[in-house]
Amino acid sequence: MTTLAAGALEAAFAPEAGMVCHSLRHEGEELLSQRDGVEGYVRTGRWMGVPLLHPWANRLADWEYEALGRRADLRPLAGDVVVRDRKTGLPIHGVLPRRWEVVSATSTRLVAELGPGDDELAAAFPFPHRMRVEADLSPTVLRIATTLAALDGEVPVAFGFHPWLEARREDSLVELPAMRRLLLDVLVPTGETVEAPAFSGLLAELDLDDGFDGVADGAVFAITGGARRVEIRHESGFPCAQVFAPPDKELVCFEPMTAPANALRTGAFPIASPGTPYTAVFSLSATAA
Repeated sequence: MTTLAAGALEAAFAPEAGMVCHSLRHEGEELLSQRDGVEGYVRTGRWMGVPLLHPWANRLADWEYEALGRRADLRPLAGDVVVRDRKTGLPIHGVLPRRWEVVSATSTRLVAELGPGDDELAAAFPFPHRMRVEADLSPTVLRIATTLAALDGEVPVAFGFHPWLEARREDSLVELPAMRRLLLDVLVPTGETVEAPAFSGLLAELDLDDGFDGVADGAVFAITGGARRVEIRHESGFPCAQVFAPPDKELVCFEPMTAPANALRTGAFPIASPGTPYTAVFSLSATAA
């Protein structure tokens, strides 16, 4: 595990567990839900902190898919490699976390890579590629840049992140940017959308597990509660998002995504090709409200 520190912020990553950012503290206070911890995340895929969802984010509509001329059958991988969604029984959020190799580390910067050669990952996602995460910490902002490099032919880009932000429902204010809401069937997009104007409202009044596209570069998702404001900014390369705010939990999740749910089955994904990698960047900031 590696810890970065700058001013009032401290961020801790676990390269051995999918490069999850398992802790983000502002002035000593934990901002991220710990749930079952890093060990539970590795063992069962119960997400916590800020996990990278790879090679796809959110749900697929079935246990097989075909993309860019290559087919994957996920059924033999269910449970041991690919997580099964408790709500729908569908595959969700890619594979269980793999071990990443640290390329470089300082007190404020961490770079790690996940290379090819993992047979289980190749079975779930038959597209040779390399992933690179660069995390940079300043006194107010954690910036995470993720690059997918294709190694042998084109590669679908469908990864995302799932920040679990602690939030008191009774007095926290949620702010969402203008975007398009994806209409869903069994929590999977139907292909239809409706305009969703910018929104501001109390977390206590929300029950969300909604997908969006049309998220502009620079768009900000925010939660303000007590004396702190936490923002997630889609800096570039994340045109989609999921917002998760269950009524029985003291948390909210603003999830940057490179493609909508079920993209590996619908083809609604960007493409990385040899010599043309895909980079997506988002940041988390914490400041006094």
